[in-house]
Amino acid sequence: MKLTNGRVIGSIIVCASVNIPMLCVGRIINGFSVGICSAQVPVYISELAPPSKRGRLVGFQQWAITWGILIMFFICYGCSFINGRAAFRLPWGLQMIPAMLLFLGLLFLPESPRWLAKKDRWEESKAVLTLVHGKGDPNSPWVNREMEEIREMVEFERRNADVTYLELLKPNMINRTHIGVFTQIWSQLTGMNVMMYYITYVFTMAGLGDDVLPPSGIQFAINVVMTIPALLWMDRWGRRPTLLIGAFFMCLWLCINAGLFAVYSRPARPGEFASASVSMSVTGPPAKAIIASTYLFVASFAPTWGPVSWTYPPELYPLRQRGKAVALCTSANWAFNFALAYFVPPAFANITWKTYVVFAVFCFAMFWHVFFLFPETANKPLEEVEHIFDDTKPGSVRYIGTPAWKTHNTRKAVLLAERNQFDADEKLRFGHQENNSNEKTAVPTSTAV
Repeated sequence: MKLTNGRVIGSIIVCASVNIPMLCVGRIINGFSVGICSAQVPVYISELAPPSKRGRLVGFQQWAITWGILIMFFICYGCSFINGRAAFRLPWGLQMIPAMLLFLGLLFLPESPRWLAKKDRWEESKAVLTLVHGKGDPNSPWVNREMEEIREMVEFERRNADVTYLELLKPNMINRTHIGVFTQIWSQLTGMNVMMYYITYVFTMAGLGDDVLPPSGIQFAINVVMTIPALLWMDRWGRRPTLLIGAFFMCLWLCINAGLFAVYSRPARPGEFASASVSMSVTGPPAKAIIASTYLFVASFAPTWGPVSWTYPPELYPLRQRGKAVALCTSANWAFNFALAYFVPPAFANITWKTYVVFAVFCFAMFWHVFFLFPETANKPLEEVEHIFDDTKPGSVRYIGTPAWKTHNTRKAVLLAERNQFDADEKLRFGHQENNSNEKTAVPTSTAV
């Protein structure tokens, strides 16, 4: 709630700013509030959501972000027709409305059951699990199983020292830390923000002239619409296939744009465009193909790296390290967001179409990084993910655990467990997973956490 208050205060300062220092202070307050909120929301949802719906629910955060981008784009576009200072003060002031709505919503949301357990509020923890996982039945086997896993994990963590950021760099955690951080870094290095921030440059170079804002709005609408498939099917698809497919197709569209600009563009004439970053000009069918592949790039990012980059990191870490780990991952996201905002304009000005090659290489690299090192976490209880990173099991790799390509999505078994409906084969299968989880908690966790 303090974060929402900070967002409102920051918006008021920005809206009422009379000079640059006052504007900067308001933006800094807003930045801290949004940054902390974006780090904590995925953690809260992942700890509260059933495993079979965790990706969908965390993905709603990304969907809300896409809606925010779309709405604010058209608000700013509409305000551009206003004469006077209201043209920029009105969009800044309207930012406090979502913060107020979030404040009101927080009054009705329950605490995370895992956080409650960590504070020894066991009855409240079970009540929340019963509400959101057990459909009101306190005797649900699924609720009892989760409570037992949470109890074992919390008791183990209490036998260890308080977590610090340095603990995330220890040999038994460095693999998870690097995966979570690179998930957020790669989501920026896809080049999506090239499309978001500087799409007007691209469309101007593609021959749309001064009328680039309405076509730019189309990509924001595509971003909203194409996030919906992820909300519906991301948990069914799994994390790994979604990330791999997204990296492949984004690399494809970036290569197509690079090729089209390289072959069909001409250098911008002196004084032809207002910005040096608009360094090329393409007309005719190639220009239309550039616009189409740009839209297809956005349509490839929206159901893949967009929502998964927020869903995946909170699933990787044990309870005691989750908050700090996800905060570190989110800071990597914003750091590279900031860096790219400064990199892209001079890149277009100096290396022109090769800017697309740079991001295509990033997408190619992230594909193989995911394939070899990013394990599947979909539909697994958060406590059970620990077993993946246990490097003491037979067949595991030191400091890594189970090889990523050997991990699988166990959605069917989890759905049956949540509904308390096991057939003989699935009961045996899920029971084996549960036994592994118990063995892990009893002995190997001391080296894995």
